[in-house]
Amino acid sequence: MLINFFYTLREFQVPVTIREFLDLLKALRSKLAFADQEQFYFLARACLVKDEKFYDKFDQAFAAYFEGIEANSESLFEQMIPDEWLRKELEKMLTKEQMEQMEAHDFEKLMDEFRKRLEEQKKRHQGGNKWIGTGGTSPFGAYGYNPSGVRIGGPSRHKRAAKVWEKRAFANLDDSIELGTRNIKVALKRLRKMTRSGPADHLDIDDTIRSTAKKGGWLDLKMVPEQHNSVKVLLFFDVGGSMDPFIRTCEELFSAARNEFKHMEYFYFHNCLYEAVWKNNVRRMGEQLKTFDLLNTYGPDYKVIIVGDAAMSPYEVSHAGGSVEHWNDEPGEVWLRRVMDHFRKVIWLNPESQENWQYTTSTVWIKEIVEHQMFPLTLQGLEEGMRSLSR
Repeated sequence: MLINFFYTLREFQVPVTIREFLDLLKALRSKLAFADQEQFYFLARACLVKDEKFYDKFDQAFAAYFEGIEANSESLFEQMIPDEWLRKELEKMLTKEQMEQMEAHDFEKLMDEFRKRLEEQKKRHQGGNKWIGTGGTSPFGAYGYNPSGVRIGGPSRHKRAAKVWEKRAFANLDDSIELGTRNIKVALKRLRKMTRSGPADHLDIDDTIRSTAKKGGWLDLKMVPEQHNSVKVLLFFDVGGSMDPFIRTCEELFSAARNEFKHMEYFYFHNCLYEAVWKNNVRRMGEQLKTFDLLNTYGPDYKVIIVGDAAMSPYEVSHAGGSVEHWNDEPGEVWLRRVMDHFRKVIWLNPESQENWQYTTSTVWIKEIVEHQMFPLTLQGLEEGMRSLSR
């Protein structure tokens, strides 16, 4: 009976498998969700969705499937649950006064009447007690009041709707949406190497149970140091010029990275890496760090993330003196290759749309120099980049 729901999820690109689908059916047989669409929503999501980035696609698939179900004469729950069971569950949630009002609109009649009025109504309606609209006492619509109504969109006000139409419960966490600090943190979590350091002030439950059992039940507490992400990261940000439209995105990435990585250093450059970088853009001409010193300071085990649109004059990459700001004795390509040779893992994150990369000569060249480890600065691109750094 839920096969079409399974196929709907696949159509919306939710990577659900048969194993997860069988888990959902087993949970339903155990009555973990009963006569409640919201309970079914959370149960289905817990069983079928294994990565929170697919929550939004699941919401869309759920809304699309149940919209189609309600258009038919029988809903999914009407097929699964006997009418008498459903009535008894509803009676538990209603007061005596609400039960009296429900005599005129029991659940089945409520849904039948809803479909009928959808067919009859030809325009928007506000107020009143019959048509589907807003602000009235009709059992159908939004922002009004009825003890057993059908809410169509909008936030809940009285928490009394018997049905909620196309409720999107969560904000987007899709790999195609605009980045935000929270979404970036989700992607950066894939780059982790957990180790324990510091004082032993955290309870090790498993070891405590084992030790207590070996001592015949005498409690033997085992403590361990707190876990930390021991990955070491170097971040290089391109600033100024063509990067100005991406300032907010870079700020969000920087903020998320500082919270996620305990061992992180950052530096700025303009257009391409040359003989010097800096940490303060206000005093960048007077307080620079030589790139050679940087290579001698940070070991090959650091993960390097370069952030820039890679859009510049080709001469900046290929020729000495090609920089637009100063005379560079060596081409940018030479310095990029030194970075690639010194560090084991290097990726380039490009905030420019990936479909435009092929139209900029410098972008094509730099992508080749970094051994095609250039990823778009999207949620999916970040995840792919973190997987590359983790290998």
